[in-house]
Amino acid sequence: MSNPLSRRQFLGATAGGAMIAGPLRTLPLMANEAEGWPKLPPVKIHKVYAGRTGGIYLSRPTDEIKKLDAYLDNVAKKLGGVQFVGGDLIPPAKVEEVAAKLKDADGVLLFHLSGHGGDSPVLGKLIDVGVPAAVFSQPFSGHGWMDFPKWQKAGKKVVLLPTSDWSELDQVVGLMRVAPRLRKTRIVVVRGPLGTAAACSAEQVKKRLGAEIVPITVEETLEAHRAVDAKAAEAEAQRHWISQAKKIVEPSKEEIVSAARFYLALKDIMIRNGARAITSSNCMGAPAKGCLAFSRLNDMGLVGACEGDMDSTLTMLMFADAFGLPGFISDPVIDTAKNALIHFHCTCATKMDGPGGKRLPFTIRTQSDSERGVSLDVEMRIDQPVTCAKFVNLDTMLISTGKIFDVTHDELGCRTQFWTRVADARSMFNNWCGGVLDGCTMTRLHRVVFYGDHLQNIRHLGTLMGFKVVEEV
Repeated sequence: MSNPLSRRQFLGATAGGAMIAGPLRTLPLMANEAEGWPKLPPVKIHKVYAGRTGGIYLSRPTDEIKKLDAYLDNVAKKLGGVQFVGGDLIPPAKVEEVAAKLKDADGVLLFHLSGHGGDSPVLGKLIDVGVPAAVFSQPFSGHGWMDFPKWQKAGKKVVLLPTSDWSELDQVVGLMRVAPRLRKTRIVVVRGPLGTAAACSAEQVKKRLGAEIVPITVEETLEAHRAVDAKAAEAEAQRHWISQAKKIVEPSKEEIVSAARFYLALKDIMIRNGARAITSSNCMGAPAKGCLAFSRLNDMGLVGACEGDMDSTLTMLMFADAFGLPGFISDPVIDTAKNALIHFHCTCATKMDGPGGKRLPFTIRTQSDSERGVSLDVEMRIDQPVTCAKFVNLDTMLISTGKIFDVTHDELGCRTQFWTRVADARSMFNNWCGGVLDGCTMTRLHRVVFYGDHLQNIRHLGTLMGFKVVEEV
C-alpha cells in the first residue's frame, strides 16, 4: 500500500476491495471441536456505516457498502468464530436508534464513509455506548478525522484506523475476539498458580477478564495418567513424536510414551472441565514432565503453560485469540556484546506459525535441569521477527520486539535456544520489568515469545481492553 494512487485509481481499488486488502491469514480457533474440546459462541460484531455515498463531491462510490459487506463475509469465514450483524447506514437511519442496537454486541466496526466535520458527533454518540469499537476511515472520507483522536485521549475503547489498507480490518476483528472469548474461558491449574498476586487470584481474574480458574490436584493428574490406554499412548508417541523427530538423543521409547500418555491425561482433564488452557506448578514432577504435553496443546491452538505461570498463561490465551499463534515461555538472558536477548526453555511448540503451519525441526532430549524426562530442542527460523510479551498484574502488557539471528545448543541453557537482535540490549537490561513487575524470580524472569511483530496491534488491544502497554526498551 505504499504506492501512491490517483483519486480515480484509489476509488476503483476501494470499490473492488482486492487491490487494497492484503492477504487474509486464517486464525484458527482451537483444536478440533469434534474431539470434545469446548465450543465457544461466536463473537458478535456490529457494523455501522456513517456518511453519504454517491454524489459528485463525495468520495465513496454508491456500491462500496456492498463491497465492504462482501469483504467482511470473507473475514468471518477465514477467522472463524465471528458473526457480523447490523449494517445500518446513518443517514437515513437515526443515530439514537442505531446506538440502542449496539449494547449487546461484543464489538463495533464503524465505517466513516464521508463528511465535512459534522460526522464526528454522530460517530461519537455510537462510541459513547461503551462497546469496544474501531473506526475505519479511508483517505478522502471527509475532514472529521481530526476530531477522532480526542476519543482515545478521553479513555474511550476505540481503535482508529485512518488507512486505505482493508486488511487492517482483519487484524482489528481478531483483536475484538480476545475479551469476549476470555469471558468464556476456563483454565485448569495444577497444584496452584504462580505469578503476580492479581493473576493468582481466581476472584480477580474472574472480575477483570471473566476467565474461570479450575484447580486440580497432582493426584488427579496421576489418576488420569493411569487411566490412559497404553496402546493409545504408544500410538500418540509414535505418530506425533518418534516418527517426526529430527533425532532422539537421551530419552528411551518408554519415557516418550509416558510423556505422550501425560498429554492424553491432560487432554481428558481439560475436556471434562471445558478448559482451553492448562498450567501446572508440578510440570517437572510425576507422573511425567509436561514439556511434550504442553507443546502438543500449543500446536493445536490451545494453551499449555509451564511452572504454573498464570501471567504467561493469560498472555498466551490473548495472543492465541488475537493472532492464532502459540507462545514460547522463555527464561531470557542478555548479551550486550551482541545486542541480543537470548531465549531458552525446555518446552516449545513445533508449529510457531499456528496450528495450520508447518512443524519446525525438533530433537527429543531430556529436560536440561534434571537431565531426566522428555523435552524438546526446537530449531527456530532465522530472520524471523518476534514479539516478546507478558501480561502482568491483570492490567499491563510488557512488550518488546526483535529478530532471530542465531540458534544454539549450549548445554548451559535449556534445550530450545535462540538469539534475538533487539533495539538496545543495554537499555533493556536496565529497564527489565519496566518498573511495573515484582515478585519471585520466575515471575520477573519469564516472558512469552511469539512469531511476528505485534507491537502496534497490542497497543490497539490495550485500547480495546483497557490495559497499559509498557515497552521494555
